[in-house]
Amino acid sequence: MSGKTAITPTRSENYPEWYQQVVKGADLAENSDVRGCMVIKPWGYAIWENIQRQLDAMFKATGHENAYFPLFIPMSFLEKEAEHVEGFAKECAVVTHHRLEPNGKGGLRPAPSAELEEPLIVRPTSETIIGATFARWVQSYRDLPILINQWANVVRWELRTRMFLRTTEFLWQEGHTVHATAEEAQIETRQMLDVYAEFAESSMAMPVIKGEKTSGERFPGAVSTYSIEAMMQDRKALQAGTSHFLGQNFAKAQEIKFQSEAGQLEYAWTTSWGVSTRLIGGLIMTHSDDDGLVLPPKLAPAHVIILPIYKTPEERAKVVPFCEGLKKDLAAQQYAGEAIRVRIDDRDIRGGDKKWQWVKRGVPIRLEIGLRDIDNGTLFPARRDGVKSEKVAPAEFVAKIADVLAEMQQGLFDRAAKLRDDATVKIDSLAEFEKFFTPKNADEPEIHGGLAYCHFVDSPEIEEKLKELKVTVRCVPLDGEAEPGTCIFTGKPSAKRGVFAKSY
Repeated sequence: MSGKTAITPTRSENYPEWYQQVVKGADLAENSDVRGCMVIKPWGYAIWENIQRQLDAMFKATGHENAYFPLFIPMSFLEKEAEHVEGFAKECAVVTHHRLEPNGKGGLRPAPSAELEEPLIVRPTSETIIGATFARWVQSYRDLPILINQWANVVRWELRTRMFLRTTEFLWQEGHTVHATAEEAQIETRQMLDVYAEFAESSMAMPVIKGEKTSGERFPGAVSTYSIEAMMQDRKALQAGTSHFLGQNFAKAQEIKFQSEAGQLEYAWTTSWGVSTRLIGGLIMTHSDDDGLVLPPKLAPAHVIILPIYKTPEERAKVVPFCEGLKKDLAAQQYAGEAIRVRIDDRDIRGGDKKWQWVKRGVPIRLEIGLRDIDNGTLFPARRDGVKSEKVAPAEFVAKIADVLAEMQQGLFDRAAKLRDDATVKIDSLAEFEKFFTPKNADEPEIHGGLAYCHFVDSPEIEEKLKELKVTVRCVPLDGEAEPGTCIFTGKPSAKRGVFAKSY
């Protein structure tokens, strides 16, 4: 720990480096021996497991089933959907050989005789390989709908990487569904967007905007793409999840046909939707502070960490059993439908180091318990959200633990919502737009900008100005009202405002 904060630099001093130090300080992940890939460490993976478990239950509650599809995709599959292959071509990792051999210099090389007849793509996304599978599964309208999800890893060859936010390999889920009508597929697309928004706001305590992407930001091959957009503490936007209405584009490319009730052979309608380990990056940047990670209770691997304090074996003989009894009592309580998650840290390391390790890991409540606390019959809970706690009797602490966690969860959401709302503006002129997104100090850019609601027309004409300012149109909000106006970039008539921001 340096200075007054556990993490240096602070958010205001250097936000990108602060983010990296929070990841390191919380022991979430580290860079691997493979460029652009990360090792997700146990604490970071435990957060992902909580995300996975809660989302998986939501998917199954809406009728979806899990399956698994191949990691490798024949190159010809991608070629069948022109827009799709064009969108992903620059990010694809390609397998060309199936065997290695000695190179005569003490090393190895791909064996020339083992070149594949057709190169295989390490999946950047699975629409094509799953579509080919669906073509075998679908014969009749009676086979529909098909509602499938898979938890998997994907590879996209990124030039600039940042742990959790953008890595060459990352973990995600991808939903893929097939329907008999366009209307059913569109309902599915919006339903899954709602699932993502509910999860983000309820479990992550991260307020989001639901909206439709512009043509330039649309998923390659989709008819329409919807997203949830969140604002981080540096006022940049983060796309946190997407849901795509694919129309019949992939059905036609992969020959997904079915016989309708009328006996006609028709192409099916498909969707896909996904979120990834990027959510952990969003979690970090939404809630964490200059002392490290701050976790919303619903996703915390531990709700309460108990730190026994003692100096002698005699003291330990009294303190540790008390802590174990408290852990048992707490674990018998429930919060958000799950047992309270409690850990005791009795490692033989300095108390100050131990305390700050758990502060930086973001555990919602920390209890340091010594003989004096036991003798006085009081506990002093330390809340990671910065709200001060009063001394409390052990029985009362146990009885109220669920209420306290619920209060913390809501408090984190309210804090994030206020930050976003305070940085959200309506802008009706290009000059005002440029001023809003231009830092006052070009040499040391301070945190600036935010979310700007502006009239615009969806056309290539506006791309140059946005690129110059490093701003993107995040989405057209679904709850936005029809509002006649003028595009601030082209002067053309506009029917609705879009959300603009600098972004990750």
